[in-house]
Amino acid sequence: MSTKTRPPAPVTDPPEDGDGGRMTFLGHLDELRRRLVRAAFALAIGTLVGFTLARPLLIYLQGPYGERFQVLDPTGSVVSFFRVSLLVGGIVSIPVITYQLLMFIYPALTRKEKRRVLSAIPAITLLFLIGAAFAWFILVPPALGFLEDFQGDIFFVQWEADSYLGFVTALIFWMGVAFETPLIFFVLSLLGLVTPGLLLKNWRIAVVGSGIAAAMITPTVDPVNMFLVMGPLLALYTISILLTSVGSRFARPQEPE
Repeated sequence: MSTKTRPPAPVTDPPEDGDGGRMTFLGHLDELRRRLVRAAFALAIGTLVGFTLARPLLIYLQGPYGERFQVLDPTGSVVSFFRVSLLVGGIVSIPVITYQLLMFIYPALTRKEKRRVLSAIPAITLLFLIGAAFAWFILVPPALGFLEDFQGDIFFVQWEADSYLGFVTALIFWMGVAFETPLIFFVLSLLGLVTPGLLLKNWRIAVVGSGIAAAMITPTVDPVNMFLVMGPLLALYTISILLTSVGSRFARPQEPE
């Protein structure tokens, strides 16, 4: 009695990272939790580093103020110290936070795409520092000058420390974040998640969003400071469109439905 032998199963390569099964909704929630915990831990470590740098940074930020900071409540000096420490913590931890954000947006990355993301982290961090410097050296002087000279014959200007530092640190940090967006869009275009056509199609939303972001970054009612911030944001959106047009040429090919 003859027995049929089964042909040997074909040998296949193990699936590349990101080519496995899809995550469930609960899996995505757990992934989000882990990414947020890591980002928060990095921010906490950066803030501890900021404690050692807060005093010299406060002295440096005191330059445009012209005199010792004025505090009007018992905890004003402590709040200002922690505000500057948190700014340093955000700057120090921005590479880790950016990495965690990119890893969560598209968890099914291949090894090649993960290398692209990792190689972009130093450039994204550098853009953050450039944006922070742009805010301090380009945006802060005219913004403070306008606010100080506005109706100077009526108002005596003597800013409170927490209000001054809140305005300056928010402008520095969020402009640093804004300068990261073109390269982040470029990385997303390499992954096939963003196309220049999509950004062009939603330019009206970008204008409205830039206006809202400018109003949040500079919480003043004057349109001068708002447009000082809104202009660079729109310019960065234009640069994002140009970079995504380049990145889309090297994007991951779309899987057939």
